[in-house]
Amino acid sequence: MTLAYTGIQVELRDILLKDKPADMITASPKATVPVLTCADGTVLEESFDIMLWALARQDPEHWLPDDEKTKAAIFALVEENDGPFKANLDQYKYHVRFPDSPRETYRTAGAEFLQKLDNLLSKTSFLMSNETTFADMAIFPFIRQFANSDRDWFDTAPYPHLQKWLDTILASERFAFVMEKRAIWQSGTSGPAFPASHGS
Repeated sequence: MTLAYTGIQVELRDILLKDKPADMITASPKATVPVLTCADGTVLEESFDIMLWALARQDPEHWLPDDEKTKAAIFALVEENDGPFKANLDQYKYHVRFPDSPRETYRTAGAEFLQKLDNLLSKTSFLMSNETTFADMAIFPFIRQFANSDRDWFDTAPYPHLQKWLDTILASERFAFVMEKRAIWQSGTSGPAFPASHGS
């Protein structure tokens, strides 16, 4: 989403996680996605770092505001998402791997973060303001996963502002563009430029 927003083009290599190419494992031995290999040989292995890399080069709508206090608040919210909430999400989504507690226990724990986000969104259209910021783009994929783990429950849960926020992002042209099916990369070939046209 951030690359599509900034228009910074990369060579895209869509892969199958069950058939990881050797080039990927060489670049990133931990072999998880995403991976960004920069022209200078630097390898970025986390979405957070790739987002920062792109926004440092182009940020026309100020997803990362200049105000240090606001930026710190954004990073703190993302850290809470990537830490405690992600752990709850994994336990909820893959509950068969975590048999110590019922699935609902993990959902209840994760829902505390959902409530926090809903409270924020009761005041502004997006998490930090009435405009999209880094926080929205870093957090929404995880909320989408949580929602899709039991969509009926999520759609009837008492988080109207969060539901509207998620639906707005998922209905956007940018999300549709990013989620387009693309051919699996074949070793020894060049992947397509992404985004194919700037400003997508």
